[in-house]
Amino acid sequence: MSMKPANPVKKRDFFFTDWSVMSLRNRIAFYYTIATAFLIALMFTSIYFMVESVVYRQFDDEIRHQISAILSESHISAHDFKGFDNIKEIDNENNDNDSDNDNDIGSRKKKKVNVDTDFVQLVNKNGEIVNKSTNLSWCSLAFNPNESGATFFNSHFEGSMVRQAQIPLINNQGITEGYLIFAVPVKNAIIVLNDLRAIFLFSFPVIILTLFVLTRLIAGKSIRPIEKVIATAEKMSQTNLDQRIPLPYHHDELYRLSATMNALLDRIEDAFKREKDFTANASHELKTPLSIVKGTLEVLVRKPREREHYESRIEFCLKELNRMARLIDQLLMLARHESNKINPRIEMIALYPHLESVIERMRLSASAKGIAITVDLTENDRIAADVGMLDMIFENILSNAIKYSPSGSSIAIVAERSANTLVCRISDQGIGIPEEKLVAIFERFYRVDESRNSGTGGFGLGLSIVKKLADLQQIKVSVSSKENIGTTFTLIFPDGATKTS
Repeated sequence: MSMKPANPVKKRDFFFTDWSVMSLRNRIAFYYTIATAFLIALMFTSIYFMVESVVYRQFDDEIRHQISAILSESHISAHDFKGFDNIKEIDNENNDNDSDNDNDIGSRKKKKVNVDTDFVQLVNKNGEIVNKSTNLSWCSLAFNPNESGATFFNSHFEGSMVRQAQIPLINNQGITEGYLIFAVPVKNAIIVLNDLRAIFLFSFPVIILTLFVLTRLIAGKSIRPIEKVIATAEKMSQTNLDQRIPLPYHHDELYRLSATMNALLDRIEDAFKREKDFTANASHELKTPLSIVKGTLEVLVRKPREREHYESRIEFCLKELNRMARLIDQLLMLARHESNKINPRIEMIALYPHLESVIERMRLSASAKGIAITVDLTENDRIAADVGMLDMIFENILSNAIKYSPSGSSIAIVAERSANTLVCRISDQGIGIPEEKLVAIFERFYRVDESRNSGTGGFGLGLSIVKKLADLQQIKVSVSSKENIGTTFTLIFPDGATKTS
């Protein structure tokens, strides 16, 4: 297993770039700025139209008040109009009445119209001017023939904007006889609204640009732990797997990310170390018998020897080769387990017959040391397990018990029911295991005696296989031991998976 540092990504730290290479801080700032720009534009637009609405509503209220005063002073009723015959002059308080020539049409044409005052105009139902205020001089206000009711609108008069009201004059039969048109200048209001719009248009890009810069700075500070993650990952290789990411001060999402990355690095370091140890131990275990076989064969070919010597040496070589084959099988078993290629075939089986077949296979090695194996369990006890895996579990446990038990001792297998579970204990009278080493006996290549050339010929893989096969079947396995007294392995089969037929 080799670990190469990832190719460092070239940093591109600028405002506008291709999306595929835009930095995270720029993307955060860009998206936040776009969203905020939309909200600010919506707010500015709403404020502008609200101010505009309030301004024109005030003008409309003022116009209504002025119209009421004009109608009252001119003895005109908008809803009981008597006609235009009695109307000689219509004016308001802002009209210029100082000139005696105002009623003269010729003088009106020569007079400059003052657009900063109010204007009044009467028209008949066809839009023809019947009367108007003297300050209109030779000009006239706009008439909208498409509006039959009271209406307010903006229009241009002498190059300036005015606010007009067009009020129908209705006789007592409900027929519209004409219209009263009143206009007030809105130049100052237009100036204020234009200034407000200019302020909004000028301040909007300034606010957005400032917001982008500030957001980018804040985002850069916020994602600094991510940069530390990148820097740490770029420095990591198989020679410095102990590198870790500094944890941020605040316990937020970035803190969790850093802690999660550190935990991942811990697992990677542990897996790499175990893989390295596994490779070293496996190569050592295979190298030893290969060296023995090679040396033996080299000695045999140096000179002719007796037939019995050849047979004994060949038998020794076959024994070592068989030992290597077992080791390879066990290594393949572990490799298949770690790659999740082992799928147990769980079925209900009778425990006693399978246990008897395993004991029969182990009886020869047990008899060679004079070790007796006793079994105490009900023949009808049934469990849910994989047949092949279960046999391998019992074979490895019994093989260890026979190897480390003295000659003439005994091995006891006892099964008892507890609620819906079946507990099976395998006890020997061997040399035992020191208490401080019990936690490590299920690890690969771990051997209590630390002797690789011990007469037992073990590889330190059997109990590791037992633990992994038991986990696959949800069988709980544990061990207890006392030095020079014996060791007991306990197998607890899953709840509800056992029954008596």
